[in-house]
Amino acid sequence: MKTAQKNYIFDFDSTLTSVEALDVLAEISLASNPKKDEIIQEIQEITNLGIDGEISFTESLERRIKLLKAHKSNLVELIRRLHQQLSTSIESNKEFFENFSDDIYIISCGFKEFIEPIVKEYNIPADRVYANTFAFDADGYIVGFDSENVLSQHDGKIQCLKDMNLEGEIQVIGDGYSDYVMRKAGVADKFFAFTENVSRDKAVEQADHVTPSLDEFLFVNDLPRNISYPKNRIKILLLENIHSDAFDRLADDGFSVEILSHSLSEEDLIEKIKDIHVLGIRSKTQVTPNVIKAAKKLLAIGAFCIGTKQIDLQTCKEHGVVVFNAPYSNTRSVVELAIGEIIMLMRSVFPRSTELHNGQWNKTAKGSREVRGKKLGIIGYGNIGKQLSVLAESMGMLVHYYDIEDRLALGNAQKCKSLEELLSISDVVSLHVDDNNANRNFFGKTQFDQMKDGAILINLARGFVVDIGALKVALESKKIVGAAIDVYPEEPRANGKFETPLKGLNNVILTPHVGGSTEEAQRDIADFVPNKIMAYINSGNTVDAVNFPNIRLPRQTNAHRFLHIHKNVPGIMAKVNKVLAKYELNITGQYLSTDSSVGYVIVDVDKEYNKEVTSALRNIEHTIKFRILY
Repeated sequence: MKTAQKNYIFDFDSTLTSVEALDVLAEISLASNPKKDEIIQEIQEITNLGIDGEISFTESLERRIKLLKAHKSNLVELIRRLHQQLSTSIESNKEFFENFSDDIYIISCGFKEFIEPIVKEYNIPADRVYANTFAFDADGYIVGFDSENVLSQHDGKIQCLKDMNLEGEIQVIGDGYSDYVMRKAGVADKFFAFTENVSRDKAVEQADHVTPSLDEFLFVNDLPRNISYPKNRIKILLLENIHSDAFDRLADDGFSVEILSHSLSEEDLIEKIKDIHVLGIRSKTQVTPNVIKAAKKLLAIGAFCIGTKQIDLQTCKEHGVVVFNAPYSNTRSVVELAIGEIIMLMRSVFPRSTELHNGQWNKTAKGSREVRGKKLGIIGYGNIGKQLSVLAESMGMLVHYYDIEDRLALGNAQKCKSLEELLSISDVVSLHVDDNNANRNFFGKTQFDQMKDGAILINLARGFVVDIGALKVALESKKIVGAAIDVYPEEPRANGKFETPLKGLNNVILTPHVGGSTEEAQRDIADFVPNKIMAYINSGNTVDAVNFPNIRLPRQTNAHRFLHIHKNVPGIMAKVNKVLAKYELNITGQYLSTDSSVGYVIVDVDKEYNKEVTSALRNIEHTIKFRILY
């Protein structure tokens, strides 16, 4: 329903369009000028001086037009380019302009010659466009502007708005000085600083409300909009120095994103998470039940790593918090490190390197062996174990594996019937088990005793899997002749001092949990996890969620989407359908998936419906979370 007695005054440059039109015109008119870049930079500097009120608008306009040397024919190309550079949220809310055109005006210090053709497509007629007009010479070159037009004068928008004599509340939406002075002069009731394309400090300081997109403006005014909730109101917190690409991906989609280089303690996270909708972490941040209970607005958690042991998945599920991880993105990095360490340990590279660093030359073949023909035992034949299997075999290793699940062998790999069998035959044992608590101290004295004499151990899996004391004894007794350890039972939350009983042992490679820490892997993770987060927040998709029923949803088409998360108890679906029937909704799609404790139902309905239905769905007993998407 249209809001009565409200007038919406829009600026054009950097508001309706993402650019300043005269800057674009300069690109066109000066295309063959050898000093093009210098002149354009000068024009942009003059533009900003005028927008910020540092020089009068009249001076700004005169100086720019002299530099432009533009022709009437250039306007055709300008209009074409402006059509392609409309502000994203303006274009996505075209329906608002069409339905509320009687309340919308354009007041711009730009020019009618290019503004009118653009806004015409938004159902805004020429008589609602207040702007300057060009002056042309006999040959069609732009030589000036109509100096009688009030908008060609400094603070001309104030007088223009006064002369319009509008009734009702007046709201101004723009990005610069000439917009906020209307509010400052008292001729407008509210000024909204539009920051989607450019954020100017002075405009933001003077604003009644900062609106990073038109969605925010429409939300504040309770006007019909393209999306149900402005993305800039959805707060995302990324911890532990997550790759900056993740920040860029999420921020570019419109979310408000904060990134910290370190993890947070439980106490600090409880305080920080109260207003957070999405949390991104790596392996050090502990998401405990207390954290989850404090996170009243939390919708999703992204683990920018493989493991999710640091997250209480069950408590997340019980509170309707969906968790995603990156199970594949860093597998290659982990495998390459494993291969490199196998070679270095078999060749005793680490002791030889240490000797040279200490000034000792010791050229010897003793304890230096090729990997070709040696038996590699892989414990845990999942994504990483399988890829290691393939690469190791390509180097001539004989691969054996053991897994408690029935896994199909790749290449010539041989499955062992028992762990004991694998340990007894392997020259190298590489651990790739998951972070299940049942694996705590899984590999201890018994397992070291079962290994071949002179074998090597690689642990790039989980720190708590290996009994470090037993490993130290096995190394010192030469039961095993080398080890590479990347993960530890206890790891610090930040870089700094670290102690381990393995420090100083011969032929032991120690790395600080960097198995998946390559630039390529971190970029892949920073792409994969945000994609999953955005798919859930934007459309409700839970594909690849680690703690939630997985549903792949079709794209919404001219519909509103209800997302209902509830405890999986008998009768909930019947109650949902009873509510939908009571309010006679036209359902265009319905999807349901459950597991042992929660149910997730999605209903797509036609846009027109009684809004009381949403309250009824929220109030169904055993509802955990309810959202509307459109």
